[in-house]
This record gives sequence, C-alpha cells and structure tokens, in this order.
Amino acid sequence: MLIRKSIAVFTVILFVMMIAQLFAKNVSANYNMQIPTVAIPTVTSTVSNAIAIVTLDQDQINVRSGPSTDYPIIGVLIAGQRVPALGRSVGGNWVQIAYPGVEGGIAWVYSPLVKLEGSPPLVEPPPTPTPKTTPTIDPTLAAQFIIEIPATRLPTFTPPPELVIPTFPAEQQSTGTGKIPMGLIIIGLGVIGLFGTVISYLSGR
Repeated sequence: MLIRKSIAVFTVILFVMMIAQLFAKNVSANYNMQIPTVAIPTVTSTVSNAIAIVTLDQDQINVRSGPSTDYPIIGVLIAGQRVPALGRSVGGNWVQIAYPGVEGGIAWVYSPLVKLEGSPPLVEPPPTPTPKTTPTIDPTLAAQFIIEIPATRLPTFTPPPELVIPTFPAEQQSTGTGKIPMGLIIIGLGVIGLFGTVISYLSGR
C-alpha cells in the first residue's frame, strides 16, 4: 500500500515537471531597458589624432568652456592626464579638448599647461559669454545702513598774549655837585673807626 502511494506521488511530480518545462520553452525574456534622461554629449568638432597631456608642473589645471579666462570653469584635469586634442585657437594659446560630461562634450585648456602630441587644426571659438547682470540695490533700503559720522571739530588756536619786555630808567651820572661820593664816606668812617680804636687802646694803658 505504501509503495503504491509513493509511486503515485512520484508520477504526479514527474508530470508537473514535464508541463513546467514545456511552458518554460515558450516564455521569452522581456528586458525593460532604461532610457537615459539626460542628453548624451557628442563631439561635434573635427576628429583629430592629437593628444593633450597635462604637464607635471602643477597638480591640476582648469578646464573652461571657451578659450579665455572670461569663460567659466567647467572642470579640471590632473597632472599627467591625456585627453584628445580637437583643435586650437588662432593664436595657439588655447587648446580645444574632448571633455565628456559637459554640453557639446568639448572644452578648452591653456596651452602652456599641456603638451601636445600632434597638430590639431584651427577651430572657431564659441561665442563670448554674456556678462552676468549686477543686481541693483534699493537706495531707500541702502540708506538705512549708511552711518554718517560727524566730522571731528578741530581745536581752535588761541594766540598767546603779547610779550612785554620791561624797561628800566637809565642811571643818572653824578656830576659831583651837591652829593658826597659814597667812597669818600666809607673812607671817612674807616678813619674815624681807626682813631677810636687807637684812643681806646691808649686809654687802656
């Protein structure tokens, strides 16, 4: 009885596997490819076999959207990096390179910063970028932040008083009339004193 049940179960499993195999042959895989949502950059310049190699004098260089410092920086290249050189400016100061990831897939680098292998053709530069507009400031609002500092009053100069030089009356010279000379008075007093001393000395003896 157990053997019959086992055979029946095995037969059912084998039948199911055969049916599944038949359906598997008729099923085809359907892959949903993802559609890119951004534009894929394409190089529109003339194909060139020239190569631009970043020199080892600097760690990295700027990549610009045009052959001038007036154009914005759109990326960088590191030292020793090799990129296809698509063209060069009229003066030879700038090199057009293939730079995927930006609009048009092309960019420009300053030629003294790279070493060229080959001779890329001359190409026309892109239009000069429009200068950014300078935002205007409301003069009423700006006036609120203007602080007027009062001018420092300079000290007034007061002239000093006029210097008065004192004057002394001139000494009048004596003419010898009506006055006794001072020297004569001193000599007379000295003589009187001397006589008094002699008299005192004689009286004491």
